[in-house]
Amino acid sequence: MITKEFDTITAISTPLGEGAIGIVRISGSDALAIAQKIFKGKDLTQVASHTLNYGHILDAEKDEILDEVMVGVMRAPKTFTREDIIEINTHGGVAVTNEILQLILRQGARMAEPGEFTKRAFLNGRVDLTQAEAVMDIIRAKTDKAMNIAVKQLDGSLKDLIDNTRQEILNTLAQVEVNIDYPEYDDVEEMTTALMREKTEEFQTLLENLLRTAKRGKILREGLSTAIIGRPNVGKSSLLNNLLREDKAIVTDIAGTTRDVIEEYVNIKGVPLKLVDTAGIRETDDVVEKIGVERSKKALNEADLVLLVLNASEPLTEQDRTLLELSKDSNRIILLNKTDLPEQIKAHELPADVIRISVLENQNIDQIEDRINQLFFDNAGIVEQDATYLSNARHISLIEKAVQSLQAVNEGLELGMPVDLLQVDMTRTWEILGEITGDAAPDELITQLFSQFCLGK
Repeated sequence: MITKEFDTITAISTPLGEGAIGIVRISGSDALAIAQKIFKGKDLTQVASHTLNYGHILDAEKDEILDEVMVGVMRAPKTFTREDIIEINTHGGVAVTNEILQLILRQGARMAEPGEFTKRAFLNGRVDLTQAEAVMDIIRAKTDKAMNIAVKQLDGSLKDLIDNTRQEILNTLAQVEVNIDYPEYDDVEEMTTALMREKTEEFQTLLENLLRTAKRGKILREGLSTAIIGRPNVGKSSLLNNLLREDKAIVTDIAGTTRDVIEEYVNIKGVPLKLVDTAGIRETDDVVEKIGVERSKKALNEADLVLLVLNASEPLTEQDRTLLELSKDSNRIILLNKTDLPEQIKAHELPADVIRISVLENQNIDQIEDRINQLFFDNAGIVEQDATYLSNARHISLIEKAVQSLQAVNEGLELGMPVDLLQVDMTRTWEILGEITGDAAPDELITQLFSQFCLGK
């Protein structure tokens, strides 16, 4: 793989703010020369690759030392971008990292665009698009299971599967061409049709099995939007605080305390839930609370999962019945709270699958996870160790299009269409799969994808 020649770019690769370390990264053919101009210490052009070197960053124009640093030197091609890379490890303050960044820019480097380091890794053949997108998935992962899926994708599990499938499609197309151009048997048309049918079914089964992983993969990547609903003062905010293990929501005995929608992420045994604690849904004359109630109804309609909280210590009210009706068609878990108090609610008025909990005494909260597994993972467990998961919406959409192309091949076979016409749809499948890895992706798509990355990546 020949590395393409680009200009030299730089950016801060750590979050801005106070911290032990801040990293300013430089990548490109002039990275070493630029670093040497501002570094007081060893000659960086002579040190071994992949070493850390102690010294100081010096602003020669002001004759001023900016910081005591460790400079990482990584020479091409064994780097992330397959270019020379310098990483300046500074003390992690906003001022010092920005000063060093500005000094590097004055030496001739250009400010990197969002995701440009990873884009160069892609353009230089270091990673494909699935691996590049996995980098951002690792950064954004909210649970260990989401991170593990992203790490597998970064290692190339999806890339290998797609590449192997594309190669098999090419082999099939080549075999069909040979049969058509050099017929050795009288029944060549029948043999070619049988080959096309067998291979089409094989590819379709593989891709459909991959699509079946999309539901749980997307949940683990993006989380479940979860609305906690119930009439005022049934314990919604207490449940939110219990799941978060901290007091994010105000909890009082006064009905209507939650006036708006509170959103937080929580990890329930590897499944990220985007918890939405809603204002109690009820008729009210309070203008502010009324806005909160309307937002709660909107959150209910948009939620992937609804946690409906009822008060076990009080009889079922009309508001409770309304909420039971409103949420009946959703993925719903009914939680009967305050079971530590004498139970006043009538069991026969409720569905049989309610979970009796006491947020105050932390009873049966773990049963919520079991029910989530039933609703979204078909009791099959959350993640299979060796499975390749689809979690990216772009990948899912392209796999669906590839399956449609294969279905068109099957339909053509059923109608008795000539094999050479069916090759068009088979070739289209090959092209669509190439868009996933970037082998057949348009430049506009690549630019749009990397623009979503953070600046120093």
